[in-house]
Amino acid sequence: MRILIVEDERRMARGLQGLLTKQGYAVDAVYTGSSGLDYALSGIYDLIVLDIMLPDTEGTALSLDIREYSNAPIIFLSCKTQEIDKIIALSAGGDDYMTKPFMPGELIARIKAHL
Repeated sequence: MRILIVEDERRMARGLQGLLTKQGYAVDAVYTGSSGLDYALSGIYDLIVLDIMLPDTEGTALSLDIREYSNAPIIFLSCKTQEIDKIIALSAGGDDYMTKPFMPGELIARIKAHL
C-alpha cells in the first residue's frame, strides 16, 4: 500500500513518513499543495494524509482538485478544532479528520480502517 503525506511542517511530515514506513507502507512526503496535487494525480496512492493549512493553498481546495481524479481516501490533519472546519473538510472530499496534536496509534488505526 502506498501513502502520500502532504504536510508543510517538514519535521512532522518526516516523522509520519518514518512511522508509516515502519508499519510496512510505501510513503512519499511533500510540503506544498502544488507538489501534493502533482503526486496525487499520479494515481499510485492508496491513501492521502493532507494538512489543511498549506503555504500555497488550502487543503480543502486541494482535496476538491484531487477528487476530480482520485477516490483514494483522504485523512485531513489540522490544528483547526472548530466543528465548521471539520464539516468543510469532510464536505470537500475528506474521508476523515484528525486534529493536531494527535496520537500516532490513532492515525495508524484510522489508516488501516480506510484501507
